[in-house]
Amino acid sequence: MVAKWIEALTGPLEQKKQYRQYKARIEALPKPYSDAAKAFERYFMIYGGATDGDTLVKMFADFADLWERAAIDGTPVRAIVGDDPVEFAETFTQAYGGTRWIDKERSRLTKAIETAERDERR
Repeated sequence: MVAKWIEALTGPLEQKKQYRQYKARIEALPKPYSDAAKAFERYFMIYGGATDGDTLVKMFADFADLWERAAIDGTPVRAIVGDDPVEFAETFTQAYGGTRWIDKERSRLTKAIETAERDERR
């Protein structure tokens, strides 16, 4: 009962647990992999902006898998991200679909302009 109430306010506890596991996995990576992964995570939070917790948790789990495998294999960071890290980050996040914050803002902007247009005609 209490867990349901808490989840209603804060979101699913299982997602929080999975996110904490992801963070621990990234922290456990050797440098430079942990540094690169953290830099991408910051970018994902701003650019990717997934609003669906399940999508976000899946994306971060896959992302941790990628960096862990690279660290085990000794793959250079540039070999993973290529010449354009921004392109890599945006392509990576787009593969996970779902609604993003920017989608909500685009909708909000469109509705605001439509309302302004209606008000202008009155």
